[in-house]
Amino acid sequence: MMKRIIVFAILSISLTGCSLVSEIVSVTNFDECIATGNPAMESYPRQCSDGNNTFTEYIGNEMEKMDLIRIDSPRPNTVITSPLSITGEAVGNWFFEADFPVELYDASGNLLARGIATAQSDWMTESFVPFLTKLQFSKPEDKHGLLILRKDNPSGIPLYNDSLEVPVYFK
Repeated sequence: MMKRIIVFAILSISLTGCSLVSEIVSVTNFDECIATGNPAMESYPRQCSDGNNTFTEYIGNEMEKMDLIRIDSPRPNTVITSPLSITGEAVGNWFFEADFPVELYDASGNLLARGIATAQSDWMTESFVPFLTKLQFSKPEDKHGLLILRKDNPSGIPLYNDSLEVPVYFK
Protein backbone atom coordinates (compact mmCIF):
# COMPACT_ATOMS: atom_id res chain seq x y z
CA MET A 1 0.00 0.00 0.00
CA MET A 2 2.84 2.40 0.88
CA LYS A 3 4.53 1.65 -2.46
CA ARG A 4 1.33 2.56 -4.33
CA ILE A 5 1.13 5.91 -2.50
CA ILE A 6 4.78 6.67 -3.29
CA VAL A 7 4.34 5.70 -6.97
CA PHE A 8 1.15 7.77 -7.17
CA ALA A 9 2.94 10.77 -5.60
CA ILE A 10 5.87 10.47 -8.02
CA LEU A 11 3.51 10.21 -11.02
CA SER A 12 1.51 13.23 -9.83
CA ILE A 13 4.65 15.33 -9.41
CA SER A 14 5.98 14.18 -12.79
CA LEU A 15 2.73 14.98 -14.60
CA THR A 16 2.48 18.39 -12.91
CA GLY A 17 6.06 19.16 -13.92
CA CYS A 18 5.36 18.07 -17.49
CA SER A 19 2.30 20.29 -17.74
CA LEU A 20 4.31 23.26 -16.48
CA VAL A 21 7.09 22.57 -18.96
CA SER A 22 4.64 22.14 -21.81
CA GLU A 23 3.26 25.66 -21.26
CA ILE A 24 4.72 27.52 -24.23
CA VAL A 25 5.58 31.18 -23.94
CA SER A 26 4.81 32.96 -27.19
CA VAL A 27 7.61 35.36 -28.15
CA THR A 28 6.78 37.92 -30.85
CA ASN A 29 9.50 40.59 -30.58
CA PHE A 30 12.97 41.43 -29.30
CA ASP A 31 11.83 42.78 -25.90
CA GLU A 32 9.75 39.66 -25.19
CA CYS A 33 12.65 37.44 -26.25
CA ILE A 34 14.97 39.15 -23.75
CA ALA A 35 12.27 39.15 -21.04
CA THR A 36 11.91 35.36 -21.30
CA GLY A 37 15.57 34.95 -20.41
CA ASN A 38 17.16 34.54 -23.82
CA PRO A 39 20.52 36.27 -24.29
CA ALA A 40 21.15 39.15 -26.68
CA MET A 41 23.71 38.46 -29.38
CA GLU A 42 26.60 40.90 -29.53
CA SER A 43 25.76 42.56 -32.81
CA TYR A 44 24.43 45.95 -33.84
CA PRO A 45 21.55 46.07 -33.76
CA ARG A 46 21.32 43.37 -31.09
CA GLN A 47 19.51 40.14 -31.89
CA CYS A 48 17.79 37.60 -29.66
CA SER A 49 16.82 34.03 -30.51
CA ASP A 50 14.18 31.97 -28.69
CA GLY A 51 15.39 28.78 -30.37
CA ASN A 52 12.88 28.99 -33.21
CA ASN A 53 12.96 32.63 -34.28
CA THR A 54 15.48 35.46 -34.25
CA PHE A 55 14.31 38.97 -33.34
CA THR A 56 16.22 42.18 -34.05
CA GLU A 57 16.17 45.14 -31.67
CA TYR A 58 14.46 48.21 -33.14
CA ILE A 59 16.96 51.07 -33.31
CA GLY A 60 14.97 53.46 -35.47
CA ASN A 61 16.45 54.40 -38.84
CA GLU A 62 19.98 55.07 -37.60
CA MET A 63 21.63 52.65 -40.03
CA GLU A 64 19.90 54.22 -43.07
CA LYS A 65 20.85 57.80 -42.07
CA MET A 66 24.45 57.35 -40.91
CA ASP A 67 25.82 59.06 -44.04
CA LEU A 68 23.74 62.16 -43.18
CA ILE A 69 23.37 62.39 -39.40
CA ARG A 70 24.84 60.55 -36.42
CA ILE A 71 23.70 60.76 -32.83
CA ASP A 72 26.16 60.36 -29.95
CA SER A 73 23.69 60.90 -27.12
CA PRO A 74 21.20 59.56 -26.41
CA ARG A 75 21.85 56.25 -28.14
CA PRO A 76 18.86 54.23 -29.38
CA ASN A 77 16.92 52.42 -26.64
CA THR A 78 18.58 54.19 -23.73
CA VAL A 79 16.71 55.54 -20.73
CA ILE A 80 16.35 59.33 -20.79
CA THR A 81 15.39 61.93 -18.21
CA SER A 82 14.79 65.66 -18.33
CA PRO A 83 16.72 67.77 -19.11
CA LEU A 84 17.95 65.76 -22.08
CA SER A 85 21.20 66.73 -23.81
CA ILE A 86 21.33 65.68 -27.45
CA THR A 87 24.66 65.60 -29.25
CA GLY A 88 25.94 64.28 -32.53
CA GLU A 89 26.99 65.41 -35.97
CA ALA A 90 25.21 66.03 -39.26
CA VAL A 91 26.28 66.98 -42.76
CA GLY A 92 26.10 70.69 -43.46
CA ASN A 93 22.97 70.53 -45.62
CA TRP A 94 20.99 68.99 -42.71
CA PHE A 95 21.11 72.48 -41.17
CA PHE A 96 19.60 75.77 -42.32
CA GLU A 97 21.07 78.92 -40.79
CA ALA A 98 23.09 76.63 -38.47
CA ASP A 99 20.19 74.73 -36.87
CA PHE A 100 17.47 72.09 -37.32
CA PRO A 101 14.36 71.04 -35.35
CA VAL A 102 14.23 68.26 -32.76
CA GLU A 103 11.07 66.71 -31.28
CA LEU A 104 10.34 64.19 -28.52
CA TYR A 105 7.15 62.08 -28.54
CA ASP A 106 5.66 59.51 -26.19
CA ALA A 107 4.46 56.10 -27.44
CA SER A 108 0.99 57.52 -28.10
CA GLY A 109 2.37 60.16 -30.47
CA ASN A 110 1.96 63.08 -28.06
CA LEU A 111 4.57 65.82 -28.46
CA LEU A 112 6.49 66.15 -25.17
CA ALA A 113 9.15 68.66 -26.21
CA ARG A 114 10.41 70.60 -29.19
CA GLY A 115 13.78 72.28 -29.57
CA ILE A 116 16.43 73.45 -31.99
CA ALA A 117 19.77 71.71 -32.48
CA THR A 118 22.55 74.18 -33.17
CA ALA A 119 25.72 73.67 -35.20
CA GLN A 120 28.84 73.90 -33.05
CA SER A 121 31.08 74.94 -35.96
CA ASP A 122 30.78 76.24 -39.52
CA TRP A 123 27.72 74.52 -41.01
CA MET A 124 28.24 75.67 -44.61
CA THR A 125 30.16 72.55 -45.60
CA GLU A 126 29.57 69.11 -47.05
CA SER A 127 31.38 67.58 -44.08
CA PHE A 128 29.93 66.51 -40.74
CA VAL A 129 29.30 69.32 -38.26
CA PRO A 130 28.79 68.72 -34.51
CA PHE A 131 25.43 69.78 -33.02
CA LEU A 132 23.97 70.24 -29.57
CA THR A 133 20.58 70.88 -27.98
CA LYS A 134 18.74 70.32 -24.70
CA LEU A 135 15.10 69.40 -24.20
CA GLN A 136 13.00 69.86 -21.06
CA PHE A 137 9.99 67.56 -20.69
CA SER A 138 7.65 66.04 -18.15
CA LYS A 139 7.86 62.27 -17.72
CA PRO A 140 4.98 60.64 -19.59
CA GLU A 141 2.94 57.62 -18.51
CA ASP A 142 4.34 55.63 -21.44
CA LYS A 143 7.54 53.64 -21.08
CA HIS A 144 8.62 54.10 -24.72
CA GLY A 145 9.21 57.28 -26.70
CA LEU A 146 10.64 58.54 -29.97
CA LEU A 147 13.19 61.31 -30.51
CA ILE A 148 13.07 62.81 -34.01
CA LEU A 149 15.84 64.96 -35.46
CA ARG A 150 14.45 66.63 -38.58
CA LYS A 151 16.44 67.95 -41.51
CA ASP A 152 15.69 71.65 -41.72
CA ASN A 153 13.62 72.26 -44.85
CA PRO A 154 12.80 75.96 -45.24
CA SER A 155 11.39 75.35 -48.73
CA GLY A 156 8.55 73.23 -47.34
CA ILE A 157 8.86 70.92 -50.36
CA PRO A 158 8.10 67.37 -49.12
CA LEU A 159 10.79 65.90 -51.39
CA TYR A 160 13.44 67.54 -49.16
CA ASN A 161 12.02 66.27 -45.84
CA ASP A 162 14.19 63.82 -43.90
CA SER A 163 14.60 62.74 -40.29
CA LEU A 164 16.50 60.52 -37.90
CA GLU A 165 14.25 58.55 -35.55
CA VAL A 166 15.70 57.34 -32.24
CA PRO A 167 13.63 55.09 -29.93
CA VAL A 168 14.07 55.92 -26.23
CA TYR A 169 12.78 54.80 -22.83
CA PHE A 170 11.55 57.09 -20.06
CA LYS A 171 12.67 56.64 -16.46
